[in-house]
Amino acid sequence: MRRFVKWLAAILLAGVLLLAAVAMALQYWVRSEDFRGRVSQQISAAVGIPVQLGRVSVDLWPLPAVALDQVRFASRPPLTLERIEARPAWADLAQGRLQIATLVVRNAVVPEPAVSAIAAALKKPRPAAATARRPDAVIGFLPRRTLLDHVTWVDAKGGSTTVDAQAQLDADGMPASAQVQVLKGRFQGAKATLQRQPDHWALRTAIGGGSITVKLQLQPAPMGASLLQGQMDVMNVEVAALTAPNRTLTGRLEAHTTWRAEFHELEALAEALHSQTRFTVHNAVVHGIDLAQAVKTVGLNRGGETRLDTLAGNVATHGRAVQLTNLVATSGLLSANGNVAIAPNRTLSGRITVDLASAAAGGAIGAPLAVGGTLDAPSVMLTRGALAGAAIGTMLAPGVGTGAGIKLGDRLGEGLKGLFGK
Repeated sequence: MRRFVKWLAAILLAGVLLLAAVAMALQYWVRSEDFRGRVSQQISAAVGIPVQLGRVSVDLWPLPAVALDQVRFASRPPLTLERIEARPAWADLAQGRLQIATLVVRNAVVPEPAVSAIAAALKKPRPAAATARRPDAVIGFLPRRTLLDHVTWVDAKGGSTTVDAQAQLDADGMPASAQVQVLKGRFQGAKATLQRQPDHWALRTAIGGGSITVKLQLQPAPMGASLLQGQMDVMNVEVAALTAPNRTLTGRLEAHTTWRAEFHELEALAEALHSQTRFTVHNAVVHGIDLAQAVKTVGLNRGGETRLDTLAGNVATHGRAVQLTNLVATSGLLSANGNVAIAPNRTLSGRITVDLASAAAGGAIGAPLAVGGTLDAPSVMLTRGALAGAAIGTMLAPGVGTGAGIKLGDRLGEGLKGLFGK
């Protein structure tokens, strides 16, 4: 019996030594210049952009994995990744199928222009062998679990956001769960979790001292399209936390949104999206515009601020175009209502009417203001008809006549748009 145990121990020791020798030889081979060059060429050919690798290694601890270090995509600007680890599903690998169980990306910098360049390169005509892969095969190749460790997204304007995140896929390739934490950038401190339910995905985000809850549904649509629809509820969120670095509006937001989009390609989702929102902002401050001063001075106003008890209205979006309607603002001696449109290039257009209590006018001055400028630098001024009326009213009856002239001039301007314009 003792002799059998010795033989068994010797066999196990030999197996361990053999495995160690194979691992050492494999490490030496994959770290060689020749192997690294081959891998670099294969990746470059796959993405259509030159890719440089600092090192390729096979790690056995804590779990077997293939790792790429100092990866650099030669786009402009470059996309860089300090380390990528791919851990295969060994059961699938034993049956001749490559399935990545876990993909880990550490300390990456991902510029938006680089992603666009890589996407454009991937759309170029490919060899028949490269385009023969079926959609289900591509889904099967996606990692079942992805970990992002300090990954930084750099937008086209140079703003950056750094996150830690992880995501898990179900067997059908759809997201099962995800968690994201924003470490740096415009949404710093925000946390989000996604969980798949039987008939929808539930997303919850903590941001700006409040919460956002979202319900998403993705279903097939006629003609091979996909239908995305859902709803969102915002509770007590600081508006500036959502619009940073822009601070045109601050205050606590409550809103309910529904949206719908029917699309064929994921790239078309943004343009296909329609949404409707009812919102209220409590203790709102509109920065960059002083509505009261615009009425008092009977002219153009840029700068200053307008403090409001509440700001409410509806928002409709179609793609990147935004329309604000039924705007109602109240604060002490000031009240306002109107409609404003935000174009895709962030320019503003619209009209609001401000009622300002005035002792000199013996009541309230109702001033129609044309909204212009941009989302970052808004401006308001009296409509041309109202300006003309104000001038006439001031000449006839200084002080009291100004308010009456504004109203009369605006009515004339509506009737004679060819003369007064806006």
